[in-house]
Amino acid sequence: MANATQVEQLTGQELVQKVKDLEDLSKADKAKACGYYTLTKAGNPRVNMMKFLNALIEAEGINLDSTQDGNGRSGRSASFRITVQSNGNLLIGSAYTKKMGLQPGDEFEITLGRKHIRLKQLGENGAVLGDEDE
Repeated sequence: MANATQVEQLTGQELVQKVKDLEDLSKADKAKACGYYTLTKAGNPRVNMMKFLNALIEAEGINLDSTQDGNGRSGRSASFRITVQSNGNLLIGSAYTKKMGLQPGDEFEITLGRKHIRLKQLGENGAVLGDEDE
């Protein structure tokens, strides 16, 4: 439950400007003044420094992660290489399917080449999607 005296968390240029205005304060005091704290059960403020610093980095337009999914967790990055599993299967991980915007149930046509395997996404009627350039 939020306390009525708690400040709304600032973001973007508003956050940057407030931090500049408070240049004489400590990092923790700046974070608190910008709303990056929670109140403990005893009513004491607890500063969320990581959230504050991440918001400040984002407000400055600095992107430290190459990609990020919607919940803020990045995990491993896609290497665009896969290995045949011991049972003979090829597993395409979620990093690739998310990057392509694939949904459960999407279908593909598999074409085997001399040194490659090509997947072509099929539309609802079974037609190959994105075949204009071939």
